[in-house]
Amino acid sequence: MSIQQEQVESRRTFAIISHPDAGKTTLTEKLLLLGGMIRSAGTVKGKKSGKFATSDWMEIEKQRGISVTSSVMQFSYRDHFINILDTPGHEDFSEDTYRTLTAVDSAVMVIDGTKGIEAQTLKLFKVCRMRGIPILTFINKLDREGKDPLELLEEIEEVLEIESYPATWPIGMGKAFQGTYDRFTKQVEVYRGNEESVFIPFDGKTVTKELEEHVRSEYLPGLIDEISLLEEAGNEFDLEKVKRGELTPVFFGSAIANFGVQSFFNSFLPLTLPPQPRHASKGEVSPLDDSFSGFIFKIQANMNPAHRDRIAFVRVCSGVFERGMTVTLPRTGRSMKLAQSHQFLASSRETVDKAFPGDIIGIYDSGNYQIGDTIIGGNETFEFDELPKFPPEMFRKVRVKNAMKHKHFEKGLTQLVQEGAVQLYKTPFFQDYILGAVGELQFQVFEHRMKGEYGVDLEFQYMNHHIARWIPKEQIQDRMLDSRVLHVLDRDGHSVLLFENDFVFRLFQDKYPDVTLTTSFEKKKESE
Repeated sequence: MSIQQEQVESRRTFAIISHPDAGKTTLTEKLLLLGGMIRSAGTVKGKKSGKFATSDWMEIEKQRGISVTSSVMQFSYRDHFINILDTPGHEDFSEDTYRTLTAVDSAVMVIDGTKGIEAQTLKLFKVCRMRGIPILTFINKLDREGKDPLELLEEIEEVLEIESYPATWPIGMGKAFQGTYDRFTKQVEVYRGNEESVFIPFDGKTVTKELEEHVRSEYLPGLIDEISLLEEAGNEFDLEKVKRGELTPVFFGSAIANFGVQSFFNSFLPLTLPPQPRHASKGEVSPLDDSFSGFIFKIQANMNPAHRDRIAFVRVCSGVFERGMTVTLPRTGRSMKLAQSHQFLASSRETVDKAFPGDIIGIYDSGNYQIGDTIIGGNETFEFDELPKFPPEMFRKVRVKNAMKHKHFEKGLTQLVQEGAVQLYKTPFFQDYILGAVGELQFQVFEHRMKGEYGVDLEFQYMNHHIARWIPKEQIQDRMLDSRVLHVLDRDGHSVLLFENDFVFRLFQDKYPDVTLTTSFEKKKESE
């Protein structure tokens, strides 16, 4: 095996997805503890103690106890090099999350055992399913009273339309939670409530004296029956199905109590894939190709407020990245030397001299890059498939309160739009600025960051429009437009129509059936 192949095989790059408050950020922190990256985990809600989640680095995240940006964290564990992307669970930030899911090879879905599958989990799962990547499920909060485990499995199979295989099985729950049975290792992990588990061999049938000493006897007959039921009526384990994203191994535990996390992660490594080939304009690009290539899936300004910098996050796809190398940006044809490169633990960073396929690196951006850009180190010219874009559903006119701050306003607006924090439109004649977002929270974060990072106070004007569709400029006629159908330009100067609601949109389609309307995501004619 070549050095390149060894490095690729040892990489695991995955995202953690869930509905808000399911315990995703807490699970991330426990994995960082396992990897020796942090000594103590800040709890997401721990505002009074002054402890904050390691992956929540932005000031507004610390204030609210939610993740609003995708954090990148890297560490070594059991001879593997791990890249975790902790994504925002809040539905207003699904666009950032969707883009992040294009940079990973597998996903961990966290489900709150007290609530089951929630709306955001379903949305994000569908994107993972579309990509055909392995999805492992961690059912969290077993130390609280929750849904019946069999009911949760049924929900996964029916709602998410994926087969499930319980790799571990809970013994009791809530105050009576005893631990879990691991079907792979044939042992019971006993829950003691103090982050120190005891492991007892158990074949699923014969109760030993040691097991009776640690697990309340009234739970053992039920456990044996449930294990027998899973073996007889449950899905068979099929590693190939797991790797194709057709079967999800399910693990039970409690992230806050650090129970079941290590067992889960030990199983995670053999169940998931190293970096895979990626599709580009020239065909498949293998991670074992000699020439360096990567794509930018995220841009973040002001990660270090003292330096007012901008970092472009690159997923390495092939070859070897070396600091100081010269790369080409096919979109512009320009060549650039990558002298400043970093790896991350949320907002903390360190210089990286070399990176391999699967790694996530940050490169300094002086305004050259856009989200979705391909960068290549060889002589070939190609581009990776375009990243998904999502039409906004809320719009606000925005202007600066103090005209003297207009220069700062322009700078902040440009940087945050390039980051993908919001989408920007302008009216053709008066050049009014209009922001587009997936949800209300995006506007609040935009306002917070403009004030905190650029010293600019904003004024917003609510708009009634909720649907955006792109239209060829030559097809626009004045008679199509009124207060319910507005013509605006996107940041690249393309024409967009904003419709007040679905009724107005359908009325327009009926009236002008030959007009080509597209969404930025689907890029196809609307047929509904």
